[in-house]
Amino acid sequence: MSDYQLTPTVALAPDETVQASFTADRMTYWRDMAWMAAVAMLAGMGVLWAIGNPHVWTGAIGGLAAIALRGWYVMSDEMGVRWDLTDRRLLGPAGRDIALGEIETVRRLGSAVQVVTASGDKHLIKYQADAPAVMVRLQRAKGGPG
Repeated sequence: MSDYQLTPTVALAPDETVQASFTADRMTYWRDMAWMAAVAMLAGMGVLWAIGNPHVWTGAIGGLAAIALRGWYVMSDEMGVRWDLTDRRLLGPAGRDIALGEIETVRRLGSAVQVVTASGDKHLIKYQADAPAVMVRLQRAKGGPG
């Protein structure tokens, strides 16, 4: 068992309040796994074709199996991750504590929202059903254009 915490563990200041919480969406997770499987299947078939293997179709089965296994194995952790947005900070798993003033960039990466701090640290809020809405919420909280 690991010591990795999936939810924020940083204590709130006495007058600090949680404004929003961001958790992974199960349907978004499986949709992303389906896209990854499609890419893995094509890549597997492409490699087998490139090396002259007469059984190119087995690359599709291998790619699908690899991503299905990964999706099943990682799902419980990914569904348990939570990020909390307070009136002062963005709090994440494993003790992540980001002051709103330290957030430099908020951008979308597929179904994830990437938060980049002024010091260059990068954090992903993954598998969001409405990533643009999460971005707007973070931009407004940090005082930028929403």
